[in-house]
Amino acid sequence: MQLLAGILLFLSALGCCRAGSLRLPLKVSPTYNASGELLEKRSRLLEGISLASKPVGSVSFVSMVNNLKGDVGRGYYLEILIGVPAQKMNILVDTGSSNFAVAGAPSSNVETYFNPQRSTTYKSLNLDVSVRYTQGSWMGQLGTDVMTIPKGLNGTVTINIATILQSEDFFLPGIKWQGILGLAYRMLAKPSSSVEPFFDSLVRQLGIPDVFSLQMCGAGLSLRAEEQSSPVEGSLIMGGIEPSLSQGETWYTPIKEEWYYQIEVLKLEVGGQNLNLDCTEYNTDKAIVDSGTTLLRLPVNVFLAVVMAIKEGSKVEEFADGFWSGSQLACWPQGTKPWSFFPKISIYLRGENATQSFRITILPQLYIQPMADIGALVECYRFGISSSSNGLVLGATVMEGFYVIFDRAQKRVGFATSSCAVVDGSSVSEIAGPFSVADVSNNCFRERRRTEPALWIISYSLIALCGITLFISIILLVLPCGQRNSNGLTDDSSLIRHRWK
Repeated sequence: MQLLAGILLFLSALGCCRAGSLRLPLKVSPTYNASGELLEKRSRLLEGISLASKPVGSVSFVSMVNNLKGDVGRGYYLEILIGVPAQKMNILVDTGSSNFAVAGAPSSNVETYFNPQRSTTYKSLNLDVSVRYTQGSWMGQLGTDVMTIPKGLNGTVTINIATILQSEDFFLPGIKWQGILGLAYRMLAKPSSSVEPFFDSLVRQLGIPDVFSLQMCGAGLSLRAEEQSSPVEGSLIMGGIEPSLSQGETWYTPIKEEWYYQIEVLKLEVGGQNLNLDCTEYNTDKAIVDSGTTLLRLPVNVFLAVVMAIKEGSKVEEFADGFWSGSQLACWPQGTKPWSFFPKISIYLRGENATQSFRITILPQLYIQPMADIGALVECYRFGISSSSNGLVLGATVMEGFYVIFDRAQKRVGFATSSCAVVDGSSVSEIAGPFSVADVSNNCFRERRRTEPALWIISYSLIALCGITLFISIILLVLPCGQRNSNGLTDDSSLIRHRWK
C-alpha cells in the first residue's frame, strides 16, 4: 500500500503519465463556489411561485402556450430577457445539450447579441467553455446573470450563461435565434457537471416540479417558415403539463440514463411490417429524444433497412439515391400531395412496466417534408430521416407529432398525440399500446456499460506500470547523489526531499 501511495504521489506531482481514456472531474475554484453560494441565497429573496406541493398536471399553464416560435427545419426558440437592463434574445430550445449560451459578439448570421458589459448584474466566472454538437461548435466565456421569461414562470432567476465569442457552423443563415437553451442533464454541461443547467436553476430557485413539456407545431408546413402566412408556433411548459396540448392517453417510457434523455427502442415497423432487426441495433451507442435535432436519425443499419422497406412499400417509382441521403429533393406537379404514396413508420418504446411496450407512429406528412416552392409547376419535398453514426435520435421529425413530457422527477419521458399535429384536417401521428415484449430481449443495449469497468482496469494498470517505471528511473537517476545510512544502503526519503527541495 505504501508503494502504491508513493506511485500515485509521484504521478500527481509530476503529471508524466496520462491515460487518454480517463475523464477526470474539473476542480472548481473556491471563488466559483463562493459566488454560487451567494447567488443561491440572494435568489431565494426574488419574486417567484411555488408549485412543488401540487401534483404534475393539476396546474394551468395557459400563459405559456404558444411561447415558442419556429424556423421549421431549423429549430424552435423562446424569448428570454437577460441582465439589467434587460436584453431580449431568442434562444433555441434543445433537449440534447445542457449549456445555456448566447451570442456574445456580432457575426454574419447574428445581428442581435448579448453584451455583458451593459448588464449591471453580470458576473464573470473566468472560465472558458467550448461545446461541439453533431453539427457546429462554439467557444466562449462562462458567467452568471439574471433572466426572466416573458411567457413563462413569474420571477427572476440567476443562471449560468456562456457568451459565445467564436463559432463554426452554429449560427446558420436565416436563423431567428441568437443562442441555445440546453435542457438536458448536468452530466453534459461544459466545462464540467459542476455548471448548473438552466432548468435545474429554475427548479431550485422557483420551487417548481422537475418537469417540463414540449409541443412543436410544424407538421406539414414548408421548411421555410418566413413564407408562411402565420409563424410556426410551439409551447414549452415549465413545471408541468398543459392538457389542452394533447389528445388521448399519455404513454411513458423510462429514462435509462440521465445525461441525454436516453430511452430504449424495442423495434421499428414500416407499413406495419417489422424490420426484424435485433433490438440492440436500435440502441447502438444510445437512443435519445432531442428537440435540437431536426430529423429522425437512425443508426446506419437501421436507416438502410428503413429505406429498403419504404422503397418496397411505397407506390412511387424509384427515387435517385440523393433523395434518401438528403442531398436531393423529390418533386411532383403543383397540387399533388405525395403523402398517400408512402407508408407509416412505427417506433416501439419500452413501457414503465418492463414487460410491455407502446408504439408511436408517424405518418408520411411528418417525414416527407415540403420545401418552399421552387417553381410554378412543381412542389418539392425532402426526406426527413437520415443515417447516424452516434445513435438513434427522435428529433423534430418525430416530436412534431407528439406532446412530449420530460418528467425528470419520475425519470420518464411521456408521449401523447399532439393537438396541433394535423394536416388537411387529419391527425398525422398515432399512439397505441400496451403490447407484449415477449419477442424482444430483456436488454436492448450493447455491452457498452460492461466494457467500461474493463477499460478502467486497463487504464489503472497502465498508470501503475508507468508509475513503477518512473519510480525506478528516479531512484537510478539520483542514486549516485544519495547519502548512505549506517547499513550502507541509500536513504530514499532523503533523495526525494533533495530532488524536490
